[in-house]
Amino acid sequence: MALVRGNAGLAQGVKICYNCIVLPNFERIPDMANENQIEKEPLEQEEEHLGLGGLFSEMIRVFLLAVVIIIPVRVFLFQPFFVQGSSMEPNFEDGEYLIISEFGYKQTKVGWDETSFEVKPFKKIIRQDVAVFRFPKNTEEFFIKRIIGLPGEAVEIRQGKVVIYNTQYPDGFVLDESAYIGPGVLTQDMPRMQIGEDQYFAMGDNRMYSYDSRAFGPFNKDKIIGRVMLRAWPVDRFSIY
Repeated sequence: MALVRGNAGLAQGVKICYNCIVLPNFERIPDMANENQIEKEPLEQEEEHLGLGGLFSEMIRVFLLAVVIIIPVRVFLFQPFFVQGSSMEPNFEDGEYLIISEFGYKQTKVGWDETSFEVKPFKKIIRQDVAVFRFPKNTEEFFIKRIIGLPGEAVEIRQGKVVIYNTQYPDGFVLDESAYIGPGVLTQDMPRMQIGEDQYFAMGDNRMYSYDSRAFGPFNKDKIIGRVMLRAWPVDRFSIY
């Protein structure tokens, strides 16, 4: 997008002598009585127009600007998502517009064929982060869930409570979910499930209506797209996470 502004040039006025007296051996002297009859040419304004070549050049410039700025932001930094479904209610509701932070979380392939290379994740998802990841059974679908179990841990749900087992707590500890799960939310019991070294276990906040790792199991970390950074819409529920 550019504004093209033409430059104007001014043609110089030229004095024209219409009545002159010619004297022998003397210079041509204007008739002073008729000096007021001398006319001036009107000033003409020249306009510059953007031809087809210039228009095409401007379009190429705008396109290159988009490639240099917009595409890297979209591929490496942020990505918008709409929430679909009720699995994360009441914290995230159907139709809400979220911005996902991909930087450091997403494994990205850059380039084409033999010249391509991968940018590997260098940030770790923290327990109870809300993450967006590709559905393991259909990578064209994206899920939004809360991360419950981390790589190498085991998860059990006993008497409605989530129990985490890891090297620090080999006998397990009860996960405090009071910040996002209300007292009336029921979490069905689940036998102990082991998580791989490169995997995560996730569940929806609306436990009775969420299809999550309790059904399809842990998922590999290379399926993670990013972490929810902010809720942009609706305006009255705007939040930064």
